[in-house]
Amino acid sequence: MSPKRRTTLTLPVEALSEAERIARARKVNLSVVIAEVIEEGLRARSAAKAEGERRVQAFEAYCRAVSDLTEDEMLLLNGIIMEPADE
Repeated sequence: MSPKRRTTLTLPVEALSEAERIARARKVNLSVVIAEVIEEGLRARSAAKAEGERRVQAFEAYCRAVSDLTEDEMLLLNGIIMEPADE
């Protein structure tokens, strides 16, 4: 069990009412619900940050991989096939 510390929070009325409803339905203390919501939000935020960092790394790797391609090769890679103009 992780250490706990008592604090005072100011919460939006609607959010507090919903948390209280959940606590009553689950028959747990309001603190349990608030702690779970905060922990879940922090995990989601951390996961989103990690996903963003992975996407940036993938984009940078892609840029390095195609940096030596010609314009025509890039068009082919991107699925754009240029037909010779009819004369």
